[in-house]
Amino acid sequence: MLLSLFITFFKIGMISFGGGYAMMPVIQREVERHQWLNSDDFNNVISLAGTGPGPIATNSATLIGFHTAGVPGAIAATLGMVLPSLILIIVLAAFLYKWHANKWFKSSFYGLKPVVTGFIIFAAIHFGWSGLGPVKYQITWDQIATVLIAVGAFLAIIKYKLHPFMVIVFAGVMGIVFFQ
Repeated sequence: MLLSLFITFFKIGMISFGGGYAMMPVIQREVERHQWLNSDDFNNVISLAGTGPGPIATNSATLIGFHTAGVPGAIAATLGMVLPSLILIIVLAAFLYKWHANKWFKSSFYGLKPVVTGFIIFAAIHFGWSGLGPVKYQITWDQIATVLIAVGAFLAIIKYKLHPFMVIVFAGVMGIVFFQ
């Protein structure tokens, strides 16, 4: 189990670009493939991982590992997630100075931006949609409350320029108020 956690998250760490939210579809696919968490538990882990300090992908790996195999699982999954980045940064630092002026090298990063954006949009839509529950003909209070919290958070950040920490705290309080 520990080796499976390590290898899975090592692969995710090796192939994922664009930050933690862009990794969410890949993490979800692997978690479902290994049947480590059901859909509701996965969404809860992502919610919890997003509220904690640090990268959401690393926090997610730690929580999934812990849920799957306790503290050793958390350590294995976390090491699997962070080692590829550490190795890649060391290798890139060694070659970056030599390649930084290369036109093809610079252009390749412009090609990656739309893919990363697509992954982030997919994660946001998928995660947000799953928070609404199954699609029914009747709209429930939980669905309305979820949309209100999401719209409120969006407006608080975009229109009122509130600090994300304050928005997270407020959304958590609203979750307690609406869903208790």
